[in-house]
Amino acid sequence: MEFHISRQARDRYQFDESIFSLSGNVILANFHAARTFAQRMNQRRDLVRFPEQAVKAGQINALGLVDEILHLVVGAYRRQKNPDAMGQALDWLTERLGQEAVDTALRRFTEEFPPVAVYRRQLTAEAYLAGETGGMPNRQVALEEMLMLWLANVNPAASPFFELFDDTALEKETAYAPIMTGLHAFFETQPRFGPDNQNLVEMLRSPAIAAPHSLQGQLEYIRERWTYVLGRYLYRLLGGLDLISEEEKAVFAGPGPAQVVDFAAAGLGFEPEQFSPDRDWMPDLVLIAKNSYVWLDQLSRKYKRLITRLDQIPDEELDRLARWGISGLWLIGLWERGPASQRIKQLCGNSDAVASAYSLYDYQIAADLGGSASYQNLKERAWRRGIRLASDMVPNHVGTYSRWMVEHPDWFISLDYSPFPAYSFNGPDL
Repeated sequence: MEFHISRQARDRYQFDESIFSLSGNVILANFHAARTFAQRMNQRRDLVRFPEQAVKAGQINALGLVDEILHLVVGAYRRQKNPDAMGQALDWLTERLGQEAVDTALRRFTEEFPPVAVYRRQLTAEAYLAGETGGMPNRQVALEEMLMLWLANVNPAASPFFELFDDTALEKETAYAPIMTGLHAFFETQPRFGPDNQNLVEMLRSPAIAAPHSLQGQLEYIRERWTYVLGRYLYRLLGGLDLISEEEKAVFAGPGPAQVVDFAAAGLGFEPEQFSPDRDWMPDLVLIAKNSYVWLDQLSRKYKRLITRLDQIPDEELDRLARWGISGLWLIGLWERGPASQRIKQLCGNSDAVASAYSLYDYQIAADLGGSASYQNLKERAWRRGIRLASDMVPNHVGTYSRWMVEHPDWFISLDYSPFPAYSFNGPDL
C-alpha cells in the first residue's frame, strides 16, 4: 500500500527511508510495516493525556489501500480508455491556466511531496520533472500524484492524518485548486468509466462520498462496486478489512443475550456437527467445575492437612459431591504448566502467582498433582460414586517455554521480527 507524505511530516516523524518508493510515496508492504509506521507516529503523541489521538495500524493500512486502488483505477482507465490521458490533461490545463501556473504548481508539489532523490537533494524539483519514470514523463506522474493528494484532502475519513499530506500551502500559493477543478472539466470531455459510467474524477471520489467518515466503509464500497478492477488487490483489501475489524473489536460489556449464528440463513448450507454419539447419561449429567490447585488448597484448609495431589482428595469429599447429586467433576488446570508463565506474573509484581492453566509445557497430568497414576486413582474412586471426570484442552495453547516449542519449533508460524513494534524482548530468557 502506498500514499504520499509531505517533506515536513517526514522530517517530524523521522520515518525510515526504506519505506519510501522512488516516487516519494510511503510503501507499506505488509501489516508489520503499517504497525511500525503507526508506532513511529504514536511515539510523538501524548497518548497518556490524549489517548483518542492514537494512530491505529488498520487505519494507516486502509489509507494506503485506498490510495493505491485509486492509482489502480487510473491505470485501468489509461489501458481501457485513453493511454495518454494525463498527457492530454496537462496540455488542456496549460492551455487554460498558462504554462507558468501549471509548472509552478507541479514544482511546488514536487518540493513539498518529494521523490526520494529530491528529498535527499540529489535532484532539484525541476530536474526531476524533466525526467521520466518507467517510460512515463514525471510531469504526468506528478499530476496524477497531485490528484491523489487532493482526493485524500477532500476525504473526511482521512482527516485524522491530514498532517501527513496537508495541501494548505499548495492551495494558497499555487494554481493547485484551479488545476483540480480543471481536471474534472477535462475528464468531462473524455470517455466515462466505472460501474456507474462516471467522469473519472467523480469515480475516484465516489468511495469517500458513499462513506465519508469511514475508511472501512470506503473499502467495503470498493469491494462491492469495483471488483472487476481489483484483481489480486481484492485479497489485500479483505485482509485490510480484517485488520480494522480486529483493532476495533468491541469489548464485551455484558450481560446480554448471545447472538446465535444462523448458518443456513447466511447461505452457508448445512454442516453436521462432528460430536461423539449421544449417550443415555448425557441429558442427566450434573457437572461441577473445580480449579484443581484452588480446590486442593481449599480442601487442605477444610480437612486441616496438606492435600496437594489428586489421590489425596478425601473420599468424604467425593461422598459429599455424590449426595449433592453431582455426576460429573470437571477439573480445570490438570496439565503440566510452563514455568515461564509463573515467572512473568512474578516479574509483574504477583509474587504468589502460579503459571496460567493454559500456558502449558506439556499435555501430561502435572507432576505436582501426582501425575497420571494419581489421576487414575481419583477417577476410580469417583466412578464408584457415579461421578465421571472431565477435563479440557486447547491444542494451540502452549507456554513461552513448552515441550512443543523446544522439540518442534517447525510446528509454529514464526517471524524474525516482532509483529508488534511496541513489543520489546530485553528481559530475562524465560
